[in-house]
Formats: sequence, structure tokens, C-alpha cells
Amino acid sequence: MATFIGENYCKVDVKGRIILPMAFKKQMPSDARDHFVVRKDIFDNCLVLYSLDDWNRQLEKIRKKINPYNRVHNNFLRNYFKGMAELELDSNNRFLVPKRLLDLIGVGKDVVLAGQEGKIEIWAAENYHKTDVSGEELANLAEDILGGNSNEL
Repeated sequence: MATFIGENYCKVDVKGRIILPMAFKKQMPSDARDHFVVRKDIFDNCLVLYSLDDWNRQLEKIRKKINPYNRVHNNFLRNYFKGMAELELDSNNRFLVPKRLLDLIGVGKDVVLAGQEGKIEIWAAENYHKTDVSGEELANLAEDILGGNSNEL
């Protein structure tokens, strides 16, 4: 699984293409640098870009928990996969994001590509910092989530 480090402020061209920053490309396994899957995030108003390898890991997690003959599970699957697209880098290191997905998150000309564990979030630049928390809030989250198992870190 790739860990993408950094935030990159990028422009979207008139066709909806975004240049993948070289720093992110270098952080990916060499055999997985050209094909991606993009979808709307479940929790936030952003898109999530997965390398094909990381997307396949997501599918494995889903397959282990889902019964396609359960109506609730089937409804989840339908909506989870709705609107997603497979992307490929062109010779100029750009990927074309479908306009419907850019419109869904309110992208104009500026986006932020934010590195995460196993994915890159794509945010409309004006919305990216709306999810920021204060240093104290981050410390409280870290304590709540990570503080209970001090032997493991």
C-alpha cells in the first residue's frame, strides 16, 4: 500500500485534466503508476483517487464483509460504486477526471491533492481547509484513537 505524503495545489485544465505531482508518482510502486480509480468520498465533499493496487485492496475488504444476496448490502454496493471511474495517466502525467465528479464536489479551476494512506484526496481548493481541526482537537483525537495502546507504538 502506498503512503502518499504531502499536499499539492494544482490547476484543472479546461478539459478536466489534473497533473499528478511527481512526488506522488514516485511514492507508488513502479508497476502501479499509470492506472487509477476515482470515486466520491463517503464522508467528505472530496474525491478519492486510488492506484489500481490500492483499489483492489479496498475491494478485498469489501468482499470480506458483503453478502450480495442481502438487500442492505446490495444497496450499499450499488451506491458505493455509483459514479466511480477508472483513470489513466497520459504522456504528460495528467489524468482526466469526469466533469460530473468535479461538479459533484464543486471544483472550479483549483484543487488540492492531499496525500493519505493508500489514497489521494482531491478537494476543491476553497473547501480543503474547512475540515481543519485545531492543534488541541488533533491532540485529543490522537489520544482518543491511539492513546489506549501505548505498548504498540
